[in-house]
Amino acid sequence: MFARSPVLNQSGPPEFFFRVLTTVPEFQALLFLLFLLLYLMILCGNTAIIWVVCTHSSLRTPMYFFLCNLAFLEICYTTVVVPLMLSNIWGAPKPIPLAGCGAQMFFFVTLGSTDCFLLAIMAYDRYVAICHPLHYTLIMTQKLCAQMVACAVGLALVLSLQLTSLIFTLPFCGHRREINHFLCDVPPVLRLACADIRVHQAVLYVVGILVLTVPFLLICVSYVFIASAILRIRSAEGRRRAFSTCSSHLTVVLLQYGCCSLVYLRPRSSSSVDEDRQIALVYTFVTPLLNPLIYTLRNKDVKGALRNAVLHKAASGAS
Repeated sequence: MFARSPVLNQSGPPEFFFRVLTTVPEFQALLFLLFLLLYLMILCGNTAIIWVVCTHSSLRTPMYFFLCNLAFLEICYTTVVVPLMLSNIWGAPKPIPLAGCGAQMFFFVTLGSTDCFLLAIMAYDRYVAICHPLHYTLIMTQKLCAQMVACAVGLALVLSLQLTSLIFTLPFCGHRREINHFLCDVPPVLRLACADIRVHQAVLYVVGILVLTVPFLLICVSYVFIASAILRIRSAEGRRRAFSTCSSHLTVVLLQYGCCSLVYLRPRSSSSVDEDRQIALVYTFVTPLLNPLIYTLRNKDVKGALRNAVLHKAASGAS
């Protein structure tokens, strides 16, 4: 499926080329339409979540505040990758300058890291709601929620800036500037360096632990307390209702952390470029697409708000 791009001119300033997905025009058109459709669905689904949360006062709670931020992150996250990817599917391979590749990597890592931190914050929100329901409004104040989101963004920016600046101080071999990927992700760009990258791989591993392992452990600890609290609820209906508020978040966590861990925390000896690229398709397209669907289909409040909004729009249009 994946084809090699033509011989590249290596003179001039450093440039990168992405490995073309296919050279068959029919397949190019099919992939372009498929990825474009998925991208539009991601934009529409996450925009709908933001619109519903912002326009319905009943959803102005910490949980939906975090969900709104998550939806916004997914829109930005895919927008950093997909338009450039689509332009390279359609037509001849287009070069991306060194600065452009660094910028895409910086924003991709920043947004992906913020996404992981936000999922951990959402787990803490569910912990407070279920384990300390009487103190929920006192603990999860609007100020605290905004501060936690700001801290997540700030930490992600610092880690991404350090990692990206470290990688782009490396010399890149002139005859190997073809990135075997559809974006400037860290592992495939590191493979193009013509220098010792053991320190850089170690830094990537440390960043991966800080972004993936630590938040995931915090999520696990939160859910241990949540499960203990749910099991103490006497009524089966009460247990079911409490668990339903967490099931959507758990599904998203497993998708996000599972895919990212396979790319960034696997030993280099046990990973391949093709596998990394296929897994990247999952967290670039599937996870951002499923997030609004999971939260909408499994959340009565969001479904009710969407239904009311559609009915109100239809009624106003008819009149």
